[in-house]
Amino acid sequence: MTAIQICALIVLIVFAGLLVWAGYFELRASLDFIKADHTRLSQHCKRLQIALTLGNPERQTLREITEKLRIAADTFAAFRTGKKLERETRALIDQALAMADLLKPAELTGLAKVEVVPLRIALSTDDAESAAVFFQQEHQAIATAAQSRGAA
Repeated sequence: MTAIQICALIVLIVFAGLLVWAGYFELRASLDFIKADHTRLSQHCKRLQIALTLGNPERQTLREITEKLRIAADTFAAFRTGKKLERETRALIDQALAMADLLKPAELTGLAKVEVVPLRIALSTDDAESAAVFFQQEHQAIATAAQSRGAA
């Protein structure tokens, strides 16, 4: 081997070493980023699970709310001018009852369905009525599925 070939071989070995080191450095940075992102997502998931844990106390609270709404609807029904308020209150009663039914302890596992929907603050009467109908239909579908699995 000539001196030029030896120098070229040394330069190639050093260049390959630098290339491997740079690749290792970039992969290490990427791994650290992925670990940090995974940790952040894990903590966020745990917070969501804690926030979404609803049970019997919340169900009882919804039942109490429906009782107060029933009293309010009866009061509105006594007034001749309160028909719209009565309808809206009755729709809210149906919606709260449907939500309370959804919070019943699950008898069958694997039927839970989670959907991510955008948060809407304002709720019109039409929205409340359609939500009540949706929850009633969903509850009936789950009950029918549970009965058919129980019969089988």
